Amino acid sequence: MATVRLKKGFDINLLGAVGDNAIAKADFPQSVAVVPDDFHGIIPRMEKKEGEHVIAGEPLYHDKNHEAIKVVAPVSGTVKEVRRGERRHIDAIVIIPDGGNECVTHDTKQDAEQLLLQSGLWVMMRQRPYDVVPVPGMKPRDVFVTAFDSAPLAPDLDVVLGDKRQYIAKGVEVLDSLTDGKVRIGIREGQSIDAPKAEVTTFVGPHPAGNTGVQAANTVPVNKGETVWTMDIVTLARIGELFTTGKVSHDTVVAITGEMVQQPRYVSTMMGADLETVLKNELTNVAMSRIISGNVLTGVKVEVNQWLCAPYRHITIIPENNKPDEFMGWASFSPSRFSIYRTFTTWLGGLSKPRSMDCRIKGGERAIVRTDEYDAMLPMDIYGEFLIKAIISGDIDKMEQLGIYEIAPEDFALAEFADTSKLELQRIVREGLDKLRAEMS
Repeated sequence: MATVRLKKGFDINLLGAVGDNAIAKADFPQSVAVVPDDFHGIIPRMEKKEGEHVIAGEPLYHDKNHEAIKVVAPVSGTVKEVRRGERRHIDAIVIIPDGGNECVTHDTKQDAEQLLLQSGLWVMMRQRPYDVVPVPGMKPRDVFVTAFDSAPLAPDLDVVLGDKRQYIAKGVEVLDSLTDGKVRIGIREGQSIDAPKAEVTTFVGPHPAGNTGVQAANTVPVNKGETVWTMDIVTLARIGELFTTGKVSHDTVVAITGEMVQQPRYVSTMMGADLETVLKNELTNVAMSRIISGNVLTGVKVEVNQWLCAPYRHITIIPENNKPDEFMGWASFSPSRFSIYRTFTTWLGGLSKPRSMDCRIKGGERAIVRTDEYDAMLPMDIYGEFLIKAIISGDIDKMEQLGIYEIAPEDFALAEFADTSKLELQRIVREGLDKLRAEMS
């Protein structure tokens, strides 16, 4: 087993971490929703209409360009609403559960790719380049699986897995049959995985060490013309369970974290469950809280009347603005002010201490200045600042030369946090990837 030690990056230690691994059971959700924007690269075409009944695992919609790619219902019930936004964009498909256990059972003897497409698990994987749902019929060079999440307040994936660890080896066997290369699993120090057919690598270092893109870049980088798949260990276990039992598991364990939570803990619920049920009696002050489905770096801002977003395992709740009347605002030299750099005296007490942070940007957008900030937060062999400039200018040749094929927006999330220019780096990278994909198609 190889070990890769990463020095670049930074661990943001926030207040509100889960104290133990006990799992509480949430009430059965009042509603469940599938959000098409969670599966980038798919243009939804509905197969179910409002008022129709669905069972768990039955297709709700398919991709316009690849009809074989299905997104399925996580629960049996009635399609209450197909919520649309601007230009009839589908924002969410809302299902009212009927409380039944009816679900689709698949024939596990059929072609592995076809079964993944029909079951809805295909959309839980990602393809690089472009960080989109994989294109059917294209064999990946390798499959990269991360067995840990290094993001702030992230859940322990061993806890999220629970007894589904037994399906990991089967999941590896299935994916191994779909790739010309290897299934490569990245674990943290002290973690163990029982997967004889996988190549396991230990990663030691700060966030973003848990990102599949970082793990790929430090083992077998993605080059132009190559395709790889990425996913987390939970998705791998779901694949193994599907090929063992013929059924897709839509239950999940969610870490509810953050300083605005009364008791940070793990909760057992269902994919896409409504947040009102999941967060029942958890919030200390709804009006002053920012609810994020995911972590503080890559998560999506949601309201309490919305739903859990993919990958369905983390909710972070932090203050919206806990010091609205602070003297001098973002320019304050308060000794409690946090900074990665030595701008304030905070570093004298160490940066690993759990701290309170709110949602203020604390500054405005500025011009990009060569400071090596991005490189210090990006443990990949690419020039982050030059790549961002190439994307902004729309220079496709330079984007290719600077390594855009091996990155995803999440890889620049930490650099966005540390960026003194206050640029929306993840949005810039996403737009660059989409533009490149459109040019190459």
